[in-house]
Amino acid sequence: MARKKIVAGNWKMNLNWSEATDLVSGIQALCPENIGVEKIIFPPFPYLKILNELIESRPDLHIGAQNCSEHSKGPYTGEVSAEMIKSVGASFVLIGHSERRQYFHEKAEQLIHKMEQALAEGLHMIFCFGEQLAERKNNQHFETVKQQLEEVLLHFPKDKVGHLILAYEPVWAIGTGETASAAQAQEMHAYVRGVLAGIFDELSASDISILYGGSCNAQNAAELFSGADVDGGLIGGASLKAEDFCKIINSF
Repeated sequence: MARKKIVAGNWKMNLNWSEATDLVSGIQALCPENIGVEKIIFPPFPYLKILNELIESRPDLHIGAQNCSEHSKGPYTGEVSAEMIKSVGASFVLIGHSERRQYFHEKAEQLIHKMEQALAEGLHMIFCFGEQLAERKNNQHFETVKQQLEEVLLHFPKDKVGHLILAYEPVWAIGTGETASAAQAQEMHAYVRGVLAGIFDELSASDISILYGGSCNAQNAAELFSGADVDGGLIGGASLKAEDFCKIINSF
């Protein structure tokens, strides 16, 4: 099975409601329907339901949540469950984003439980991982990435790999203006695919889409996406502008 080409936009904590609807309208107007590239938008929680309704006529566009709770329900003020996310029409969720790891101190055990909750609701997930600058400089980046993958994905049911997308985030290249070179991105993506073959098997590893998530923009997307194992991008700042986001989508 050919791997999916995917461009996902993580809005993070940006845009008010008017700006959010304008952006979605702009994406739909500037990006002709193209089922060859799957497009996923990750807006803040309050916008999930209505934005999902706005894109109902576009089978190539999907809505996802930026996070979910590791709990199904209960006294967890401020948390949002996978069931809630599914109930408003979202079909994807981000898990393990570097900002969740850094600012909210999410660890492997918690991420495993989040994935279990997402799978229980039939959600597809983008699992994020990647090394810090010090780890890259000390030539520990492969070791770090392997650990982050194995400590979570060894608990992931092999028969559910169709629900799994990966996003490699070189943390040193997020919001810094720094970007891994196309060669560095391909090198890591190829390495990750080898790790996946060890966790699952070679066939499963060859079917899992791996996205690049480090300051990918309209100017460098085509070069980054040229790597044989780079299946698209998890886009941050550039996803907040419809024109830039659509240029990235058209970079394959």
